[in-house]
Amino acid sequence: MPQHDDRPTSERHVPVLLDRCVNLLAGGIEAAHDAGRSPVVVDATLGMGGHSEAVLARFPDVTLVGVDRDEQALALAGARLAPFGARARLVHAVYDEIPEVLDSVGLPGADGILMDLGVSSLQLDERERGFAYSYDAPLDMRMDTSRGHTAADVVNTYSVEDLTRIIRAWGEEKFAGRIARNIVAVRAGKPIETTGELVEAIRAVVPAAAARSGGHPAKRTFQALRIEVNEELDVLERAVPAAVDSLRLGGRIVVMSYHSLEDKIVKAALQARSRSSAPPGFPVELEEHKPELKILTKGTEVPTAEEIAENPRAASARLRAAQRIRERS
Repeated sequence: MPQHDDRPTSERHVPVLLDRCVNLLAGGIEAAHDAGRSPVVVDATLGMGGHSEAVLARFPDVTLVGVDRDEQALALAGARLAPFGARARLVHAVYDEIPEVLDSVGLPGADGILMDLGVSSLQLDERERGFAYSYDAPLDMRMDTSRGHTAADVVNTYSVEDLTRIIRAWGEEKFAGRIARNIVAVRAGKPIETTGELVEAIRAVVPAAAARSGGHPAKRTFQALRIEVNEELDVLERAVPAAVDSLRLGGRIVVMSYHSLEDKIVKAALQARSRSSAPPGFPVELEEHKPELKILTKGTEVPTAEEIAENPRAASARLRAAQRIRERS
C-alpha cells in the first residue's frame, strides 16, 4: 500500500542552510530597494516551500515566484504559502525555464534566485515515488510524474553499454560494469519493477567490503538512474546561465548542490560570468568585456555540525553564490 506522510510540511521538511540562503538573497532585495523597484525572488526548486516561506515572512514587499516540476510539491507548497496570498506565484515548470516563467507571470526579472538541487525530502519520503533504496516501491524516480520515462524503463530497456555508462558517469560507481551486466541478466528472466528488486540485483555483485566502507551498495546506482530519468545535469547546464540572464543589476543567485557533478557545473557557470571576456593582450578592457558577476562565496560553504545534526540530509550540501554587477550587453 502507498504510504503518505500527512504531517504539515513545516514538520516534514527542514530547509538546508536556511539562514545563510536568506541572508545572501537579502543583498539582492536591498539592491532592488535602492533602485526603487519592487523586489522579486525566484525559488527555482520550490519543494515544500521552506526557503520561500522564510523569504516571504522576512521581506513583506517581496513577490516570490516558486517553480517546481513536481506537481505534488507545488500542491503542498501552495498550501504552506497560501497565507501570503498573491505575493506567492507558483508555476509548474523545470528550473531551466526561469526567463519564460518570469515572462509568463509578467515580471521583468529577478533580484534573487535560489536553486536547491537534487532530490527533495518529499520525493525521498513518499515511498511510491521510488527514489529511495531503503524500502520497496515501484521503480519510478520521475520528479514530474505527469511525463517522461521511469527508472524501470531505463533499467529494463537500456543496453549493458548504456547502463554501464550512466552508472559510471552519473553515479561515479566503480562497479558499474558488474552492476549493468547483472541488471541485464536479471531482467532476462523477469522485468525489474521495484526498488527492492533493483537493490538485490546490485547487492549480488558489489563486494561486501565495498559496501561496508562506501555506504549502501545501491546508493550510487540510484543517483545515476535519478539523474538519467530527470536529465538533471543537462537541465542544470542550461539553468544556471538562464538564471543569471534573468538577474537584474544587484540581484543574487544562490545555488546548493549535493554531489561533485552538480557543483562542477555550478562553479564553471558562475566563474565564466565572473571573469573579463577581453581577448588576451587587449590593451583596454571595454565595458562589454567586464565581468557580469561577483562571486560572494569563497569556494563552497557547508552546513555546520549543528545543522547536520538537526537535518542529516544537509551533510553533503555545498553552497555557491554570486551577484550581478553589470548589466548584460
